[in-house]
Amino acid sequence: MTRPTDHVTEVDVAIIGAGAAGLMCAIAAGRRGRRVRVLDHANKVGKKILMSGGGRCNFTNLHSTPANFLSANPHFAKSALSRYTPADFVALVEKHAIPYHEKKLGQLFCDRSSKDIVRMLLAECAAVGAEVLTHAPTRIEQLGPPHRLETPQGTLLAESLVIATGGYSIPSLGATGFGIDFARELGLQIQPTRAALVPVTLEPRLLARLEGLSGVSVETVTRAGGAEFRENILFTHRGLSGPAILQASSYWLPGQPLEIDLFPGADLAERLRGARRGRPRVELKTLLAETLPKSMAQRWCEHWLDNKPLADVSDADIEQAASACQPWTVYPAGTEGYRTAEVTIGGVDTGALSSKTMECRDHPGVYFIGEVVDVTGHLGGHNFQWAWASGHAAGQYA
Repeated sequence: MTRPTDHVTEVDVAIIGAGAAGLMCAIAAGRRGRRVRVLDHANKVGKKILMSGGGRCNFTNLHSTPANFLSANPHFAKSALSRYTPADFVALVEKHAIPYHEKKLGQLFCDRSSKDIVRMLLAECAAVGAEVLTHAPTRIEQLGPPHRLETPQGTLLAESLVIATGGYSIPSLGATGFGIDFARELGLQIQPTRAALVPVTLEPRLLARLEGLSGVSVETVTRAGGAEFRENILFTHRGLSGPAILQASSYWLPGQPLEIDLFPGADLAERLRGARRGRPRVELKTLLAETLPKSMAQRWCEHWLDNKPLADVSDADIEQAASACQPWTVYPAGTEGYRTAEVTIGGVDTGALSSKTMECRDHPGVYFIGEVVDVTGHLGGHNFQWAWASGHAAGQYA
């Protein structure tokens, strides 16, 4: 019950979380004339936006489709993604004259800084009168509508409540389990969560074999859980990273292997047989080094293969070489966890939400958007596109 001495503010829409999804929702709702307040416990808005893409913000992907997302219900994201497309966000970027470029595979980055995207979102919020507050840890006291929230600025009463607090990824930026915990309190089903788009770690014995390769990168086709990605892997002092590993980590589960084809698009056994006929004096490690980094070819011949002139390589040796490289099968010890994960897989089960409005079916006026929902994109700007699309969807109705 509100005390007479409380400072009470009434708004149409309260949004908890001033990240990509929350700010987009504020813009969309504000354009409808809704009175909007965005609350974030952190000291600045859009921290994940600011650090993304090495500070250049990979803000969308031109080729983003529902096929680029994981969810227990692969159809859920289709509605929001179809109603707010990469072209829509690019139009907003161009409206603000932010210079950008395509890096590869449809990935769009700011030319200057990710700060341009945050400034753009805040300018759009200001233009529609949406108020954005930081240093504002919020407690949900009572569901309505009106929903009653307690904030450092006093009591806030809101007709609609939007949860845009993200997942567990990168707690150093302020990530918490707020949204998932709240969903549990509401009795909503939660799809199991884990770190995704994250480097994997290797057990000490294998790391010892790979010592000295930290920083080495090579193109591969990496497979996990039925998915495959043709991208580079990167050796680290704790295991493996790089785009192919980050992508595969979203599909990998403990105890399963990663299958890493070190000669994508080639038949290593056939190449070795041909080289044995035409270049018999060439050593095996020399031939491998024509595709692999020299240090890596050397290490493979120290630990997995017997280096010798190709004239002395038997058919059995060729099969052994091929099986050690196509694929190189690795059983990760684990991942680097939420500390470095770009996203959290899992979250609020989509069965609890309307795919059109993002509203909770059993709790009118409560919406969940962005990473807190069980929709997780591939690497390369897709997760931002989900944030924009889901935020825009909720903003049409909240």
